Amino acid sequence: MTPITEVDGRRVALSNLEKVLYPETGFTKGELVHYYATTAAVLLPHLRDRAMSFLRFPDGPDGQRFFAKNVPPGTPEWVTTAEVPRSEGPARMVVVQDLASLVWAANMVTEFHTHQWLVQSPEEADRLVFDLDPGPPATIVHCCEVALWLRERLAADGIEAYAKTAGSKGLHLLAAVRGASSERTSEYAKQLAVEAERAMPRLVVHRMTKSLRPGKVFVDWSQNAARKTTAAPYTLRARAAPLVSAPVRWEEVEGCREPGMLEFLAGDIAPRVRDHGDLLAPLLDAGRSAPLP
Repeated sequence: MTPITEVDGRRVALSNLEKVLYPETGFTKGELVHYYATTAAVLLPHLRDRAMSFLRFPDGPDGQRFFAKNVPPGTPEWVTTAEVPRSEGPARMVVVQDLASLVWAANMVTEFHTHQWLVQSPEEADRLVFDLDPGPPATIVHCCEVALWLRERLAADGIEAYAKTAGSKGLHLLAAVRGASSERTSEYAKQLAVEAERAMPRLVVHRMTKSLRPGKVFVDWSQNAARKTTAAPYTLRARAAPLVSAPVRWEEVEGCREPGMLEFLAGDIAPRVRDHGDLLAPLLDAGRSAPLP
């Protein structure tokens, strides 16, 4: 019989809690659900009011992975959903608004990916994102160098940037913006990616062409497109170990000298939150959002 737990008055079915998802560390599905439940205080604010794409990996990172964008079959009626625009016509997606919905989604074994806009106003982007992806032999150390350049460039336009690990090999930069469409935000992000390549031609590439990327950091500006989603802060990733897309301090970015220095596992997050709080909390303060130049 499938265990049923009660979360904030909602009955949530849980399954296969002893299943090992990450053989490298023995991390189980039960530990994954526990991680999401105990990280909810900092995770949920970054999910709330955002249409959700789930990257599911029910048999662990070495098994099948697939994106679930539409509302999954069997979704409880109390889980919030929203109609969102798509080029092929409107679709209905999940919006994780509360702890019960988070635990329900966690039971599907998922990464959480969100758009750069809120479901109430899909025509206006409220996030600017850069995904810094190193092409071997470049590493996150090189991503940090690029991130620091972008931080200063954004600051020159009155935009404050915040960093988090991708939870794999790269780094994400985020900023709170207002008053622009996803198309305009994408144009601005591409402009800065091109500027970064001109400033650091031996280190940066702004085009996705794979032949250009070895030894360089690809500054992916395209995730600002309205249809794109990006791994949410604090989400677990489908990697060999239970790595997290973890917010980091700029001092840590500046001090990054080895590839493993900015890798954080699920067990690292609670102590970091105790010590630093949610390093991305300023993104949630509408008063700190900036207009694009």
